[in-house]
Amino acid sequence: MKKLIRITSKTCRACMVQNEILRRILPEFPNLEVQDIDYDEEEQVREYDIHGVPFLKLGDSTLTGAHTMAQTRAFLRGELSDKILEEGIANPHYLDNAATTPVCPEAVEAATAAMTENYGNPSSAHYAGRKARQLPESARKVIADSLNAEPEEIFFTSCGSESDNWAILKGALLPADRGKHIISSSAEHDAVRKSLAALAEQGYEITLLTPDETGKVSPAAVKAALRPDTALVSLMLVNNETGAVNDIAGISAALKAENSPALLHTDAVQGYMKLPVDVKTLGADLISLSGHKLTAPKGIGALYVRNGLALPPFILGGGQEFGRRAGTESVPLIAAFGAAVQAWSKDEGCRERMAALKARLLEALRKAVPDMDFIPADAPHILNVSLPIFKSQVIINYLSDRGIYVSASSACKKGARSHVLEAIGKSEAYIDSAIRISLSRMTREEDIEALLTALCELSRCQVPVEGSTMNRTYTWKL
Repeated sequence: MKKLIRITSKTCRACMVQNEILRRILPEFPNLEVQDIDYDEEEQVREYDIHGVPFLKLGDSTLTGAHTMAQTRAFLRGELSDKILEEGIANPHYLDNAATTPVCPEAVEAATAAMTENYGNPSSAHYAGRKARQLPESARKVIADSLNAEPEEIFFTSCGSESDNWAILKGALLPADRGKHIISSSAEHDAVRKSLAALAEQGYEITLLTPDETGKVSPAAVKAALRPDTALVSLMLVNNETGAVNDIAGISAALKAENSPALLHTDAVQGYMKLPVDVKTLGADLISLSGHKLTAPKGIGALYVRNGLALPPFILGGGQEFGRRAGTESVPLIAAFGAAVQAWSKDEGCRERMAALKARLLEALRKAVPDMDFIPADAPHILNVSLPIFKSQVIINYLSDRGIYVSASSACKKGARSHVLEAIGKSEAYIDSAIRISLSRMTREEDIEALLTALCELSRCQVPVEGSTMNRTYTWKL
């Protein structure tokens, strides 16, 4: 007799499915003896290298996660294992680009050249320093041109979160007589929310507007919330979980129509290069940007500061970034940021390609799953859908095992419940089964096809389980 070790959790819905599949097919393998271990029994599971549940071990082979009946049979026959699955994921299908993006070849080349050929400190007066200095200034101009801004309006930061923090915590101070009232929304990124919370502790009054069912905040809602003491309005350009696009230009016009002295900040991390962003027509005083959302490396961002706005420094020290942001510049990351922006600018039609792939995916899912719910949004690269029966994490794990990567919400939430979906009034059922699919200019047609194929496979392992909501079967067709 061979021993099949099965480690599951009583609270795991995927485990319930896998257990039911095993119950049905174990009679086909009379030579197997099953040893059940509860995942919560730490002493019993300590010897196993467990990356998740359900977890099966047969001899030296393991199988982690929810799998179809055919795949479970193949494992019991010795034809499938975690190792085989991992070796088979040679060409992953990455559809979590709102979390981060693969680094494009142009950015890799620019960063490598900066690290190996232009390694001088850009503040040094000698030749190596002057040579290194050229790279940030070149990238600054590329980014400024992409925004129809001036190079001196672009300040490099470490990330979008730093840009948000700087814009809000220091922007609220300009000038002191503006007042201590701030307008934002309940669907903003945590970098904004926590900056606002810090200001609230300092006596600022924060008005959080409720977005509509897609995540938008209208100019009329902002106008109605304006007060004479409003110092700052901070609203994101594109919602990172729903893809909703705020009318920042309309909000700017509303502020001007009311002769409001309030500054306007927009977190454009998800919108930059996916939508046209022109500072002259957008009308924002402060715009946060991030490199790793558009195929540059992590660790680099930027803040647009309108000319004439004396935004105080956020990081104190040396005189880098025109004396406004201290710290030796990361020349390789800045060069990569500029190269990535340039690559997007040269890739004509990339926005239309993303929009077409998103539309293709949505159309196929709507035909395949009549009960599927989704959030209609204008951004070409983000689609938030809720698929019936399975919890979000079950879907994510199942897809991940096949080299297909999506998410349930912002990666910064680290598995916590989405405050964005709660803010726009989505039901618990929607939130529990929601996944976010996000594209980039590097997303391919085969990535979408792989996702749809895998979701079809997932539907075939749906089985009724007593005490659960999994009591319906769907036929998913491409």
